[in-house]
Amino acid sequence: MHPEIFQMFEHICRTLGPRGSVLEVGATPDAATLLNLPALAGATEKIGLNLAGAGQYDGFHIIQGDANAMTCFPDNRFDAVLCNATLEHDKFFWKSIAEIRRVTKPGGAIVIGTPGYGVIPFDKKIRRLLGWIPRPLRPALGGLEVSTLTLLVHNFPGDYYRFSEQTYREVFFAGLESVVIQSVMSPPRIIGHGIKP
Repeated sequence: MHPEIFQMFEHICRTLGPRGSVLEVGATPDAATLLNLPALAGATEKIGLNLAGAGQYDGFHIIQGDANAMTCFPDNRFDAVLCNATLEHDKFFWKSIAEIRRVTKPGGAIVIGTPGYGVIPFDKKIRRLLGWIPRPLRPALGGLEVSTLTLLVHNFPGDYYRFSEQTYREVFFAGLESVVIQSVMSPPRIIGHGIKP
């Protein structure tokens, strides 16, 4: 995980202050997993979920399971659910979003990060420069003037999606309260959080 992403999750979790049970969807048994955030030091329980397999690391357990059907957890189980760099690899990400909502307690936090796309300042500068190129020459640019940057393909087990801030507002966090969405880095990574009513 890029240090800037880790720091953004740290800032969000420090601000939200989850102290009870925390679930990370897509957790890995290493130092880069979100369950190692210093802001989660006061959590009473930390559990990870991963398709790749079960494991343990630094005082928390990772359960093998599919986020599309987290039948191992009852409704309203966690005070916070974190998920980073996972949903783009999930063929049926909407099922995972529904499960994340289901297992989060009312008043609990949901924090999600994914590779994204959208207009970024660099794109605006390029488009301005392209405006100077005569129209007959623009097709040779291969559509550059109508494109945006996005993270390279990274297959595990596949790489299916990139998301926009609109996806976060209208899909991931629809119906949640106190929603905040930020785009960081270039190509953009989008990180957002909200509170389940």
